[in-house]
Amino acid sequence: MRLRSLSALILCAALGTAEAQDRVAARSDGFVGAFGWRGSDPQLGGMSALEIGADGSSFTALSDRGGWTQGRLVRDAGGRIVRVEAAPVRLLRGKGKAPLAAGRNDSEGLAVAPDGSAYVALEGVARVLHYPRLDGPAENLPLAPAFRKMRRNASLEALAIGPDGALYTLPEGRETDRGPIPVYRYRGGQWDQPFAIPRQGAFLPVGADFGPDGKLYVLERQFAGLLGFASRVRRFTPDGAGETVLQTPLGRHDNLEGLAVWRDGPGQLRLSMIADDNFRFFLRTEIVEYRISD
Repeated sequence: MRLRSLSALILCAALGTAEAQDRVAARSDGFVGAFGWRGSDPQLGGMSALEIGADGSSFTALSDRGGWTQGRLVRDAGGRIVRVEAAPVRLLRGKGKAPLAAGRNDSEGLAVAPDGSAYVALEGVARVLHYPRLDGPAENLPLAPAFRKMRRNASLEALAIGPDGALYTLPEGRETDRGPIPVYRYRGGQWDQPFAIPRQGAFLPVGADFGPDGKLYVLERQFAGLLGFASRVRRFTPDGAGETVLQTPLGRHDNLEGLAVWRDGPGQLRLSMIADDNFRFFLRTEIVEYRISD
């Protein structure tokens, strides 16, 4: 999602020193580390989705400007990221050889299937694309009727593949929305809505993943202007029952939008989240990780 208030974001940069101090204190609540990902690639930025392999090293990341990259997360003995090795960011294609057109390339959600193919959810014009290969042409999935009614910059942000192979997606919406958040499922060539998740506070969904425990994890973000961002992760069983497993205070991290859930070497569940810098110098592309209990 491209945030609307540039002036507020500039003022948020002034919180950088206090935020760094807060990260140290956060280790008592499962905090593993936060790695700032920088590079000379002009396309590196706007990272809105993250997939991490079961090895905790191989990854795929997606930009909200229709870009993607793959690489390796290098970790120290404690499992903290110390280096990111990634290929140059490449542009997603449409049906042919040309990149996705401007205004239709707001790629926000990513899900990688067991066969290596990928699905991408787009927000500007709400739809989901299938890529047998990320460097190849796209295939359009059918549109759910609800997608046609979604507002630009408030539609599909989160995408995940369930244990049954079905796709799950949900819209970000807006702070003024009321009522539960619908979860849409694609299986057997059709969309349905198996359940909805309750709306709690000013948080909006921006990322999702199914964990190795078979539960749906949803990353939500709250933006509070001068106070910065807060993040929350809730997990849900297939019938929609949920619980909060992580909530960070305002200003602790940047604009976390992508989520990957995996089990590390010691067997603990780990949440890996990536921050969208909106291609602004005062925000950062960073990968933040927490350990949580089953």
